[in-house]
Amino acid sequence: MGAVKKIRTVCRSCHGGCGVIAHVQDNKVIKVEGDPASPISRGTLCSKGLAITQLAYHPDRIIHPMKKTNKGWEQISWDDALNTIAARFQAVIDACGPEAIVIGQGTGRDYESHLYRFANLLGTPNVLTAGHMCYVSRVGATLITCGNLPVADWNGHPRCIVMWGCNPQWTNPDEHKGVDFWSAYKKGAKLIVIDPRKGFLAKKADLWLQIRPGTDAALAMGFMHVIIAEELYEKDFVNHHVHGWDAFSERVKEYPPEAVEAITWIPRDLIRKAARMYAKTKPALLQWGVPTEQTINCTDCTRALVGLMAATGNLDAPGGNVFFVPPKVRSVSAFSCHKDLAPEQRKKQLGGEQYKLASRVALISPKAAWDAILTGKPYPLKAGLLCGTNPVVTRANAREAYAALKKLDFLAVMDFFLTPTADLADIFLPAGTWLEQNHIADNWKRHGYALAREKAVDIGECWQDHKIFMELGKRMGQEWFDTVEAALDYLLEPSGLNWEEFKTIGYLKGEMVYHKYRRKGFSTPTGKVELYSTTLEKWGHDPLPKYTELPESPVSTPDLLDEFPYILNAGLRTPTFFHSANRMIPWLREIRPDPIVEIHPDTAAKHGITAGQWVAIASPRGRVKQRARLNTGIDPRVVVAEHGWWFPEIKTEGHGWDISNINILTDNAPETLDPVMAATNLRVCLCNISPCEDQEEMNEWRN
Repeated sequence: MGAVKKIRTVCRSCHGGCGVIAHVQDNKVIKVEGDPASPISRGTLCSKGLAITQLAYHPDRIIHPMKKTNKGWEQISWDDALNTIAARFQAVIDACGPEAIVIGQGTGRDYESHLYRFANLLGTPNVLTAGHMCYVSRVGATLITCGNLPVADWNGHPRCIVMWGCNPQWTNPDEHKGVDFWSAYKKGAKLIVIDPRKGFLAKKADLWLQIRPGTDAALAMGFMHVIIAEELYEKDFVNHHVHGWDAFSERVKEYPPEAVEAITWIPRDLIRKAARMYAKTKPALLQWGVPTEQTINCTDCTRALVGLMAATGNLDAPGGNVFFVPPKVRSVSAFSCHKDLAPEQRKKQLGGEQYKLASRVALISPKAAWDAILTGKPYPLKAGLLCGTNPVVTRANAREAYAALKKLDFLAVMDFFLTPTADLADIFLPAGTWLEQNHIADNWKRHGYALAREKAVDIGECWQDHKIFMELGKRMGQEWFDTVEAALDYLLEPSGLNWEEFKTIGYLKGEMVYHKYRRKGFSTPTGKVELYSTTLEKWGHDPLPKYTELPESPVSTPDLLDEFPYILNAGLRTPTFFHSANRMIPWLREIRPDPIVEIHPDTAAKHGITAGQWVAIASPRGRVKQRARLNTGIDPRVVVAEHGWWFPEIKTEGHGWDISNINILTDNAPETLDPVMAATNLRVCLCNISPCEDQEEMNEWRN
């Protein structure tokens, strides 16, 4: 056996950025460990990262291009695969125009720059991402409010932390990781946790606010009511750097703690106490999670939370929420050739006129794509290329997503495994894991870093996503770089480094400057934090944040309560899975072998449900099965379920995608979407529960 070589690289098993040392022997990664020299993770590595070798070398992983035939999947060459896609795409372009092709991605493998370049040079404005309800929706709302995304400054010595719908030690969200939170917390910072579920952090909190799922915008406005009424805001900042304060203050009067208590179920005195703690304890930061974005209140909630940061003087201040300075590398946007998408093509973007904020950040809603495929209106989508995404499992109204993708004339998928979505494809392109790529990682994030992800091995015929887009683009007549590394040299050019030099350094960091607004204002039309949004006003929308009652709730749809008496809070996170990924990895499935639905013991007893039983969860849109876990830390009126479930061990097509997939129960009707971002109301709908009638059959199947 050969010597062991250690390669420093960067993980992307979840949101990415954690430093890794890969141990390579005889061109095989034999183990990975956290890199103590990483400025992001400082030697820590979560279960998903540690299990990468089981993913990379899994026997079911597809490591050659494949084509679906009447006899099933057959191995083909890269030339055959790419030429087939190029020919089918060109036929669609000739017949219907490039807008009839949809390009889709999931939560990403740091390929956004190349995916968007391919789409823009192709001429399609229809890029389908998770961004309408995850992170990019936050970016979009903050762009029109304060000009950039405010990021938690964990290393700025915060004395108060508001953990709003986020569990960073399990999810390691974008920008910084759970290790940063834990370090700040251990130094004595006060902790306020806002979560419908009493998890690990809520047990550690100074204040736990057990919120009714989906009512975050109302709570944010309630905090502002207390801060304004008690004059706890920073008057100098408000007077000089906020646009629309008087109008905003009038709107906030509609949200006294008494009214917010009725909406959120949080006691009014606790609302007051939490608002005072955040406003008075300086510096304070707010770490938000995707539950605040996955409702009809997505944009308004984000804007109200920015209002909290601004009003208390914690915006771009040390230890607050700041605008980190990026390193000197070309941005994803600069690489993506957005300017090369012709204006007449941009105007054809599905849903662009209705969802203007989504259009501004260059994405479409899944609902617009499914409608175009299924109804042909306003024009039909005929073909698609999906990269690292599994919408059959991860998008609302999953049966509609399945029907739409199945109807496409042609579909190509880039991934590691034949997922339920990949099963619908005509061509499968085997993507490389993060162990199999050279890339400038994290350069799309807003934490001030660019990181060197160095290739450790090649496996089979897998190509990294960036190479796939480049080689397919060349076959479509697009202008690309000769090699992946040449593209990286271009991205690095402003730094004066090339790829070979950069990977020896490991990372670049922008030089941080706080309070930048004092010198140049905010990047908004008024140069101020726009709590009264001139952009939304121009678009014909309410310029002030507000709370809109959830489209399906005990308040808005009381007629459903007899049949569906509980609030379903879908999307429970685990430390093992990243959305729909990792269900085939032995280590991780051993930790979490089955999908879990959490139910309060009193609620379970009412329905004759015991711990470990299979439970049928039903909504007006369907029925799925998950195993019961009893939890006193949730409200008896709430049921909390996991998302992302399919079963790779079921070898038939679809892999049991409809057995436990919670998104069969969620809705994507137009009236349920955020009016400017098209964020899907994933987190909240009404449901009922009952013991499954086929307990023995389910247990036998699982065992």
